[in-house]
Amino acid sequence: MPNRLANETSPYLLQHADNPVDWWPWSPEAFAEARERGVPVLLSVGYSSCHWCHVMAHESFEDDPTAAYMNEHFVNIKVDREERPDVDAVYMEAVQAATGQGGWPMTVFLTADAEPFYFGTYFPPEPRHGMPSFLQVLEGVRAAWVGRPEEVAEVAQKIVRDLAGRQLDYGKAGTPGPEELAQALLGLTREYDAVRGGFGGAPKFPPSMVLEFLLRHHARTGSEGALQMAADTCEAMARGGIYDQLGGGFARYSVDREWVVPHFEKMLYDNALLCRVYAHLWRATGSELARRVALETADFMVRELRTAQGGFASALDADSEDPLTGEHVEGAYYAWTPARLREVLGEDDGALAAGYFGVTEEGTFEHGTSVLQLPQDGPAVDAERIAGIRERLLAARAERPAPGRDDKVVAAWNGLAIAALAECGAYFDRPDLVERATEAADLLVRVHFDAAAGRAPRLSRTSKDGRVGANAGVLEDYGDVAEGFLALAAVTGEGVWLEFAGFLLDLVLDRFAAEDGSLYDTAHDAERLIRRPQDPTDTAAPSGWTAAAGALLSYAAHTGSQAHRTAAERALGVVQALGPRVPRFIGHGLSVAEALLDGPREVAVVGHPEDPARAALHRAALLGTAPGAVVAVGLPQPAEGGEGEFPLLAERTLVRDLPAAYVCRHFVCARPTTDPVELAEQLGAVRP
Repeated sequence: MPNRLANETSPYLLQHADNPVDWWPWSPEAFAEARERGVPVLLSVGYSSCHWCHVMAHESFEDDPTAAYMNEHFVNIKVDREERPDVDAVYMEAVQAATGQGGWPMTVFLTADAEPFYFGTYFPPEPRHGMPSFLQVLEGVRAAWVGRPEEVAEVAQKIVRDLAGRQLDYGKAGTPGPEELAQALLGLTREYDAVRGGFGGAPKFPPSMVLEFLLRHHARTGSEGALQMAADTCEAMARGGIYDQLGGGFARYSVDREWVVPHFEKMLYDNALLCRVYAHLWRATGSELARRVALETADFMVRELRTAQGGFASALDADSEDPLTGEHVEGAYYAWTPARLREVLGEDDGALAAGYFGVTEEGTFEHGTSVLQLPQDGPAVDAERIAGIRERLLAARAERPAPGRDDKVVAAWNGLAIAALAECGAYFDRPDLVERATEAADLLVRVHFDAAAGRAPRLSRTSKDGRVGANAGVLEDYGDVAEGFLALAAVTGEGVWLEFAGFLLDLVLDRFAAEDGSLYDTAHDAERLIRRPQDPTDTAAPSGWTAAAGALLSYAAHTGSQAHRTAAERALGVVQALGPRVPRFIGHGLSVAEALLDGPREVAVVGHPEDPARAALHRAALLGTAPGAVVAVGLPQPAEGGEGEFPLLAERTLVRDLPAAYVCRHFVCARPTTDPVELAEQLGAVRP
């Protein structure tokens, strides 16, 4: 008998719709049920591509006796953290405060007033490694609830009070200056792994936003150390097992510090952010490796994550069925042995592929299998021969049972993908990628944006199969979608995307901003939780706070709006506070601060669309490395029509009847130029 999740749009919730557990979605009705029955709430939070979420589901939630105990003594709520990041953030903060760590699956026990009183993550079916079994935890919580209700209530109320006392005060800090960004660079240098690239030890995550900061810092200051850290880390990741050497795209993280064995799930946000970083590395250095990885990652997103409606799915699962054993295990789709290589390629090419991709008899992964890499000491081989080998291996891999795909379209992550694909399309002469970015943007406007009469307009967080989800967008949705629209406007010259970005950012100022300039993750009229979430740190993706700051700054540069620039500057107080102390966790904020210090520069390119000279200037503008520079392209003004034009184009005319570019910064404009090389010099570009 399906439970209450059968009609949800979340693929994660639907995975649990046939559990014997009587799951509820997060709703007032669930808490009313707990109050009426006099039982606690068991809140389980995860996401569809989470390996240990699947493990706990199989071990406990599909087990009839365990489910029966849960149903009798608890109201059980299942939450997809990707649909409800606000719920996840509030209770994850409580878990981390109480235990010093967190992760998914997250297991939290609540009162009927949604106040937490006991926490955990994964619990095994039997006691192991010092952890109690899940059933022991359930029995212990039940005993405390029945036998010591006053103590439970006191603990819950204290936790809520402690969370309320953690209010952030970063809005009162000043804007970051060169000193704070230099200190951030010094802090990153101390944590840098000079042998393997990246920062810290195992597990090692791709530091996409920190890499973007390093590239921007190099562009602004000329720091060779910053550029070297970025370039070496990008090369190490691209050669490692964290990068799919056959199909392109990056896994979530590496379980070791050498980038060899990934946690195999592939997330849209990682790939969108890294695609853009590698494109920007190519822009700064001309690296052929960076160009290849940027394009392969863009092609991976389009090939494997694009939905029928034109958006991009959230993730590919880490687990799939092993074609040899029939077991559902992590990494089965991606791992190889020398024998499997020979089966596909024959003896000679199989031996060559094993050496080239680092596949050994002992294996680098589990059960003698290896994850493909590109070792530095691999054999020198003919590029055409390797291309043929890759093609044959990719075709053979396609015959294996594929990992599951979470088809949920998340607004924020699609915004990141739009920016990456638009820029890659422009840099590498791939108009098809710009088209895919435009189609995703169209989907967000058509499906995710609701401006119905009689109620406040809003952006919805998710959709699936073209059907919008019930959950309101959070700050990161508004910030990242605005960022994507601004990048698309710069590439296409279509002013409508600038207008949409401005509309979203006006909603940020109206519904998410506090009086002191700080930003909340949820809107003023959003569902009230035990605490209004407010997290400025950049972790797997830009925080809503820093994403909004970046988009506000760019929009202000486009329009001259002092309100938007002031809001961006006030929001960046968090970077002054956190940048020198924890630079790894405020990478996007540091990148935005680099743009603020550089201006950002405002570039207007005018000319007729069919004129190749305008196209050359436009390309030079897009390839400029000046941090956060904004680009507008269109007809000279005054001109006939004018609909959808950019404010930066006002009163910009041809020069000697030739297309021209105008660069302004800090209220000062350089001499207009008709020469792409001169324009590149004005924008700090390494290459025209």
